[in-house]
Amino acid sequence: MFRFTPLEMPADIGHLRTQVRAFLDEELSGMTGLERARSWSGFDAEFSRKLGEKGWIGMMWPQKYGGHERSAIERYVVIEELLVAGAPVAAHWIADRQSGAQLLRYGSEDIIQRYMPAMAKGELFFCIGMSEPNAGSDLASIKTSAIRVEGGWQISGAKLWTTHVEKAHMMIALVRTSKRDDSNRHGGMSQFLIDLSSPGVEVRGILDHQGESHFGEVFLNDVIVGEEMLLGTEGEGWSQVNAELALERSGPERYLSSYRLLEELLAAVKEDPSETVISMLGEFAAEFWTLRQMSMSVAGQLSRGENPALEATIVKDLGACFEQKLPAMVQATLGDDVACAKDSDLQQVLSFLLRASPSFSLRGGTREILRGIIAKGLGLR
Repeated sequence: MFRFTPLEMPADIGHLRTQVRAFLDEELSGMTGLERARSWSGFDAEFSRKLGEKGWIGMMWPQKYGGHERSAIERYVVIEELLVAGAPVAAHWIADRQSGAQLLRYGSEDIIQRYMPAMAKGELFFCIGMSEPNAGSDLASIKTSAIRVEGGWQISGAKLWTTHVEKAHMMIALVRTSKRDDSNRHGGMSQFLIDLSSPGVEVRGILDHQGESHFGEVFLNDVIVGEEMLLGTEGEGWSQVNAELALERSGPERYLSSYRLLEELLAAVKEDPSETVISMLGEFAAEFWTLRQMSMSVAGQLSRGENPALEATIVKDLGACFEQKLPAMVQATLGDDVACAKDSDLQQVLSFLLRASPSFSLRGGTREILRGIIAKGLGLR
């Protein structure tokens, strides 16, 4: 069963929140509502470097690897403030959220020392190599393979829908190290660390429906990696990648992607909202509060060393539903109640989120996959 124990924030956490807000007020001054709406898809390497200087990347990592040994609750506060402010966090996001944790858990000492200090500085960016052409959401169907060669491994295949692969330096890829066995579909897979500047790596951006290229495809043409680039244990890739996905689904980003629209709506209605808009805002506030309490509970469990994989999956599914609903409800409700003039911040943010929101239930696992996980976790299948 799942549980969402309420989290009491530490009494002194307000000081950290004040520090982060002051930093963001200075760094993000002049940003438009549309730029802020992009938030964790906004790629700004210089901003990530400044965040690293403040010690707000790799906050929970050991100091000897460039981290700061802060708590999961402190990290949650920083992440929440970044997202609510609409900070462009995409450059360091994957490294901080999950790749660093994977290296700490499964990487050799040499690998950790080689890469993690630069990750904590906001200078080394990661992407995730899971999905593949013709595999859809079924990771058990991947075909990219690695075979042993002298001194390491030779990797061949392709990865698809890889976020920010054109700008990333490194990729953690899930590949086959033995043939697929239908009696054990999840066996025979392993994780490898791949330098995207290696010979044989070909990267192509993919334009989405908004004319942007924030994800792409990667072709691995007999890429040679050293033995040390195998993460964890050969053949245990499935369990390792599931631990990584739990990290991907556990943060406040899974319900805050449409938050900027609420800020712009409040600014537009000012002191004279209609009863319809008041009712809608009340519903939004209640859902935000509920999702935040659930998300903070997950952070609390992580801070106690627990594994809230089921709870994180539930928050991700409910959060994605809410993120998609919010812009659609605003569009349906506004009518003549709010001045939504062309090129206003409200109109631009609404237009962007209406186009972007369909993807919210795809990233981090499709709705169907997540609900299957939840059903299994509850003993329903």
